[in-house]
Amino acid sequence: MERFNSVDLQRVKESLNDREGTFLSPLAARSKEAIRRFPDERIDAGHRQNYAVDSDRVLHSLAYTRYIDKTQVFYLVDNDHITHRVLHVQLVSKISRTIGRFLRLNEDLIEAIALGHDIGHCPFGHDGETYLSDLCEAHGIGPFQHNLQSARSLESIERKGRGWNLTLQTLDGIVCHDGEIHSHELSPEPDKTFERFDRQIARKEVDAALPLNPMTLEGCVMRMADTIGYIGRDIEDAIRLNLIERQDLPRESVERLGNTNGTIVYTLVTDLIKNSYEKPAIAFSEEVSEALKIQKEFNLHNIYLNPQIKPESGKIRAIFNVLFDRFLNDLQDGNENSIIFKEYLHDMSDNYILNNKPEEIVRDFIAGMTDQYFLRQAPEELSPGKITERF
Repeated sequence: MERFNSVDLQRVKESLNDREGTFLSPLAARSKEAIRRFPDERIDAGHRQNYAVDSDRVLHSLAYTRYIDKTQVFYLVDNDHITHRVLHVQLVSKISRTIGRFLRLNEDLIEAIALGHDIGHCPFGHDGETYLSDLCEAHGIGPFQHNLQSARSLESIERKGRGWNLTLQTLDGIVCHDGEIHSHELSPEPDKTFERFDRQIARKEVDAALPLNPMTLEGCVMRMADTIGYIGRDIEDAIRLNLIERQDLPRESVERLGNTNGTIVYTLVTDLIKNSYEKPAIAFSEEVSEALKIQKEFNLHNIYLNPQIKPESGKIRAIFNVLFDRFLNDLQDGNENSIIFKEYLHDMSDNYILNNKPEEIVRDFIAGMTDQYFLRQAPEELSPGKITERF
């Protein structure tokens, strides 16, 4: 059998790109139309399609590896069946690709966005994000936003500051995801460029409330799937931890969505596909959208803001304060024995070091920590304990 050579593989790649033109929806993103900030000869000369390369680059990033020990909702809980960030990301990837397949969208792009969308989350989930954001604002570098940090990590921190040179479509989908915002319908804003993307980032850095829409339907699907991925799963985790009971769920949402994670996911996915098929927007029906909104409000007040799951939040906030001050002082004093020099800045590119303030470097270092690495840096008197028995 004659072996493939590089020309043959290129021909296969071209045929795959051509097939997208006939198989995918006219509204889908095409791999050959992907835009990178910098030319990449390895991709141009290779046989991999653009968004498939992005997926692999995210998957092989160090930040992706650290998903394994990052909080989703519940932290310091001694229960192996509670959702961590890594599982949430995998669920969102699967759900969004399922939706994309029925809508004939680009599944490689959807997967790349889904795998990378939460890379920027700091230790201890949204509570940690609040504490770190307060510190960032107090030090004059603007609020911390995990979606911006995700893109920042993949573009400017990974690979010792060289980044992964991901496509604009992938980075844009990551930045524009926001599962907390309730959207009945989401339409893409096409024709973005890196110049426009950078301007949006700059505006978002100073105004966290600035709304951003993805440039592709794939990004819109992933943003909707983010909510689908966590809404029912968080209910199951809360029931498992005796925080709520199934009969507590609001009747209005249960009648429309169901009362188990499996039923909720199936209902939401099915409704989204039916209402988005061959349309230039991704949308729920009015009835399902309203039921989902009611369920999200229930989760917010009965799960996410429930003080029973935050008995150690004071210690966690205190650790953030201590570590931020410690590492900032180490940078300003040039203390090269500090772990921020030895384990973070060692071999980091000059471009990263020269173009970031000490406060921004500290932010990036802390944001990238896993929960356990973060706790290992804490003073012994602030070390929190497990909280399962308190539920």
